[in-house]
Amino acid sequence: MCKKLLFALCFLLLPKLTIGQDLAVVPLNEAWKEKIEALAPSQTRFPSPSPKKILLFSLHTGFEHWVIPHAEEVFKILGSKSKAFEITASKDIHQFEKATLSNYDAIILNNTCSKPDHRHLFWDQLRAESTGDSAMAMEKAQELESNLIEFVSQGGGLLLLHGAVTTLNNSARFSALVGASFDYHPPQQQVEVKVEDPSHPLVAAFPKEGFSHVDEPYFYKNAYANLNFTPLLYFDNAQIHSQRPNQELKSGKTYVAWIRPEGKGKVMYIAPSHNAQSFENPALLQFFLDGMQYVVGQVACDEKPIGSKN
Repeated sequence: MCKKLLFALCFLLLPKLTIGQDLAVVPLNEAWKEKIEALAPSQTRFPSPSPKKILLFSLHTGFEHWVIPHAEEVFKILGSKSKAFEITASKDIHQFEKATLSNYDAIILNNTCSKPDHRHLFWDQLRAESTGDSAMAMEKAQELESNLIEFVSQGGGLLLLHGAVTTLNNSARFSALVGASFDYHPPQQQVEVKVEDPSHPLVAAFPKEGFSHVDEPYFYKNAYANLNFTPLLYFDNAQIHSQRPNQELKSGKTYVAWIRPEGKGKVMYIAPSHNAQSFENPALLQFFLDGMQYVVGQVACDEKPIGSKN
């Protein structure tokens, strides 16, 4: 009887131990949208002579972040309230055909997580759409990948939210474009996000001491080692608990938002966007709006890679 009681207690406690860090799912209703509408900035901080067209792409084939539809609404609100962006929301990978991409000034990848086996969102979806020749599907997937990279290098913008770093996570070209590949993350926890350079115009929305919120602290690999980007936000590694055994980083910092030019285009990565609760921070909403302006080329700022400063 004692063993049965002990097993029952362990069973009851297990979910709490596993998901105790998680925040409750926020209902995506009119009340929440009205709250974001009220908190969102009413105008851009940088000149915006005419509305820019943005593809807001929210397909996931791997892990589903419950915040995806919330983030989509946030960017629609930011675009319409500021009158600076026309947002087209889609989950159709054929938006990445060259002819279609030419209709946009920038792309936002909204938590576009791919499956762990190939870590290639286009491949995942093409295989789901057809049972045809796998070699042809991979060829098409690589074509869409090339279209995306070429779009940016020829002057388009790319803004990635949180899990979007995994979109084509095993691609060296995509890793170089973004500035990193996803490695892993410890459990959700309170993260103290700090500002790298308070004088940088893209972080003007935040207090100099940064901000605190609950999030998944992402760690990175591949192109991240080159530090070929200008960092904006970071966390101190020593403050992150439950890191991967034998890989604990007890000093230094990990960046959670950065920018980088690519050819004629601009790229920005923003990790803090795992929970809808974070969107209720007006400073983060302003940061998103400023980020959209950056990737469409409306923000003149320091873009020198941190790797070249060391």
